[in-house]
Amino acid sequence: MKNFFRKVAFGIGPNEEVPSDPLNWALNQLDNVPDLAWKGRIHSEKEMREIYSREWRVEEMKLRKKFKDNKNLYKANKNLLRYKTGQRFWESLEISIRHTEALQSQSPVLAKLWFFWANHFAIVDKDFLPNYHTGPYHRESIRLNLNQSFEKLVYDATTSWAMIRNLDNSNNEGPKSKSGKEEWRRKKKRPATINENHARELLELHTVSPAAGYTQEDITQLAYIMTGWRLGWSKTTDDTKKVEFEREVHQPGKKTVFGKTYKSGKKGLAAVIKDLVHHPNCRDFIATKLCRHLITDEPTEEMKKPIIKAFKDSDGFLPEIHKAAIKVAFEYNDQYKKFQNPENWFIQMSKLSDFKWPPSPKVMDLYKLGDKPLDTFRQPEWKLNDLGHNPYRAAQPNGFSDLAIDWISPELLIRRLVYAKDTYELTRSENNNLEFYEKIVNKNFDNPEKILKYLEKTNKLYEKQILLFNHPEFLRA
Repeated sequence: MKNFFRKVAFGIGPNEEVPSDPLNWALNQLDNVPDLAWKGRIHSEKEMREIYSREWRVEEMKLRKKFKDNKNLYKANKNLLRYKTGQRFWESLEISIRHTEALQSQSPVLAKLWFFWANHFAIVDKDFLPNYHTGPYHRESIRLNLNQSFEKLVYDATTSWAMIRNLDNSNNEGPKSKSGKEEWRRKKKRPATINENHARELLELHTVSPAAGYTQEDITQLAYIMTGWRLGWSKTTDDTKKVEFEREVHQPGKKTVFGKTYKSGKKGLAAVIKDLVHHPNCRDFIATKLCRHLITDEPTEEMKKPIIKAFKDSDGFLPEIHKAAIKVAFEYNDQYKKFQNPENWFIQMSKLSDFKWPPSPKVMDLYKLGDKPLDTFRQPEWKLNDLGHNPYRAAQPNGFSDLAIDWISPELLIRRLVYAKDTYELTRSENNNLEFYEKIVNKNFDNPEKILKYLEKTNKLYEKQILLFNHPEFLRA
């Protein structure tokens, strides 16, 4: 079952013992959410929101006004402001925190599930979200809820600052609300209109999926329920505060979604989320996605049944859902191999080859706001961009694909060849020998003899590294 350690986590490092009971090793990691393994600087979501809103957004608007007639001066001063607010540093710091959790924590299985849920509730690459907000959102709205109910996870993700910004719910205003009837709107030709983005994704991507058969009217009614949930407003900028519910822009009256009627007001969102997460299609959708992430692109009904049952029996308690998914992955371990996405592949390669990754807290804490970040500080962001899989820069609200067909292309596979060669230069000197490769192969593959025989094709160590980490048995888990 050695392959199982790469299927549900990131493999066994050269200095780690292979657990004698793989299933219990995995299950014991799922009840609690421990402190992050990262021991360097970590900024809260609130702190990053303040940096973005008050230090970047307000000051950038002032520069735009001040240098409106001099583009060169505007650009030069804007770059200085980027450095002052850490705009080109925070993303790499967050990736370092994320990868440290996968590589050095005592809960790598929980870390892999954290990555899954962060992608499920994806934040797209827009409005400087990757630069300031996506990492804190992943840590606070997603990770801290992994020992809570799915209902709470959905509610906290839905009402988070990053998601409201991501899906434009601040622009979702009730046409019949108090604000919608004000005279200034007529004079300025700015009528209150609903924005369905958030409501549509809550149904399609986060809970019941299109298989539930919702209609356009359901989307519209849910959008009405979600009117009023927006980013706080101030005189200097419209998004310095936390998310607030503003009754003045909330669509009054009762709303009906899936045939059920909800009262007007703030509590309507929690009520409809409760019903959505208890919908049978939601349980099936989540079970399908978990199986697709861990086991195979085409999950069977038999695979999904234990996860659906755990979801229903536990009232959506995530640790029980996770345990059921891990048990299914264990049961089907020998029958299916799952092609690994680029980030998982890169982390597993880091784990097995024990190279110096990610930059340590000691290194990242050397960065001082106001300085132009050295290349060392930006390596995490650049590496994942090069691999085509930066988790903070999803192109669409549905996140990154879990299907092999979307990752198997000549270009993306060539990038893995290049990175396997480049990372050899980062390996520790004590690992540059044949015995090291024998050790990591024996710990992580059920058929080590086959892999080791394959590596005998060359006597050059760096070529062994390229062959090993691009072998079909390593590309899949």
